[in-house]
Amino acid sequence: MKILAPLRGVTIRAFRHVFAEAIVGAGFTEAVTPFVSAVAGVDPAKDRELKPDDAFPLKVTPQFIGKDPSALRSCLRRIKDIGYDTADLNAGCPFPMVRNKGRGSGLLKNPGLFERMLECGCEEMGEGRFSVKVRLGVDSPGEFFSLLPVVNRFPLRFVAVHARTARQMYSGECDLAALAKIASAIKPPLVANGDLAVDAPEGMVGRAFLRSLASRGDIKDLLSRYAEFSRAELCGDRPVVGRL
Repeated sequence: MKILAPLRGVTIRAFRHVFAEAIVGAGFTEAVTPFVSAVAGVDPAKDRELKPDDAFPLKVTPQFIGKDPSALRSCLRRIKDIGYDTADLNAGCPFPMVRNKGRGSGLLKNPGLFERMLECGCEEMGEGRFSVKVRLGVDSPGEFFSLLPVVNRFPLRFVAVHARTARQMYSGECDLAALAKIASAIKPPLVANGDLAVDAPEGMVGRAFLRSLASRGDIKDLLSRYAEFSRAELCGDRPVVGRL
């Protein structure tokens, strides 16, 4: 299983549409969308990111972020209505503005709520159809390891672990020893994330793939197509340039 990582504002629907051939050529088997907020009253079926795209040939799994199990359940029901059969929970976003509100990696500091979110996802999507993406912890690499008894209770599709703490953000080395310790004790399939090479045969890969695009001979043409596609979605040149 080789998954295109959910990078906020980057691996979006427009990107997947334009770079589909490159994504398939790199050996990816599916993509997880950048997170969509799971809050009360939000209808994900109306979110541009989740509109079906027949031009993208691989499986797409929507990712949600939030801390309200009932809102998550409502969102999962709506995406099933529009044809999705898998979903993912973001319990790994490291940005302080997110985790300080108890979302993303902030869920790891609230084991009871983390458990209820997993329970909701597995109940609503069914066995082997709900996954979660995490960090090793917020402050310490042992934080997620202490949650394994909770994780191991659920029939999760997979658990993607970015082998850094949230406070590390994207700096410093990945803690491969901590990842190996998790691998020895976790029951659901483990998907590694963090500093994987673009030619890794499996895992969740993001930034390495983006960097690899610079060496393509047709990158200028692809970026021109990406700009045209984005111009049809956005209003004005400034947001298009910002996206690029």
